[in-house]
Amino acid sequence: MNHKEIVLSFKDEAEKESLIVALCAIGYDGFAEEENILKAYIEEENFDEAALSTAAKQFNFNFEVNHIQEQNWNKLWESNYDPVVVDNFVAVIADFHESIPGVTHEIRITPKMSFGTGHHATTFLVLKLMSEIDFAGKEVFDFGTGTGILAIMANKLGAKRTYAIDYDNWCIENAAENIERNKSENIVLEKGDTAECNQSFDIQIANINKNIIQDNVEFLAKQGNPGNLLLLSGLLEEDEEDIRILFTDRGWQQQKVLRKNGWIALQFYKNYNS
Repeated sequence: MNHKEIVLSFKDEAEKESLIVALCAIGYDGFAEEENILKAYIEEENFDEAALSTAAKQFNFNFEVNHIQEQNWNKLWESNYDPVVVDNFVAVIADFHESIPGVTHEIRITPKMSFGTGHHATTFLVLKLMSEIDFAGKEVFDFGTGTGILAIMANKLGAKRTYAIDYDNWCIENAAENIERNKSENIVLEKGDTAECNQSFDIQIANINKNIIQDNVEFLAKQGNPGNLLLLSGLLEEDEEDIRILFTDRGWQQQKVLRKNGWIALQFYKNYNS
């Protein structure tokens, strides 16, 4: 599967996070960030230059378009991908990295065209939330698994089973490789475009975006039994109140919010009296 690499240059660094959200909304699902430069990736068949030009006018950036062949992806990432370390909890590294000393867990991934390499603030924040949760023996749902990092992390923390889904074929392929590379057992990986599972989970994770969370609120709300946890991210700080109301109206209580670079991750608890 071939992709387009869009190299965007802009003057206002503060606009970067809003720009990423806008690009996600029109199909971009991989990003590499540098100072005043953003590289965005999209499947070739989904590339719409008119939509990109509209975004360029809105956010005042210049861009160039490069063609990326599938076989060149690993070489591209070897020159761009740095290890991600979340405190002393976990290091997310590629095969060409040395192990990071002093961390409890290590996740090795092939950093292909899948969102969720740990570099983006939302994935980092969810990993941080997970570091304080007891996953031992739990049934876990990872909605929008991307590279599979969060499902692999749940497995390393002792989850009984993790049901991981994504709508994107590339993500499914990449997640399967990463699950095998990390010798992660008891992860069920499937393709799907909604959170509807018709089963209950002890812990649910949805690191996607506000629109998809809103579209799937009924599924996520009912699949958690009283006493269970829900971790939500892919959200901007200004999304917090809307998402809080959505879930508190359905019997969930907001417990935590973590913030980084304008992004947030939320932790909810299902009340026993709801």
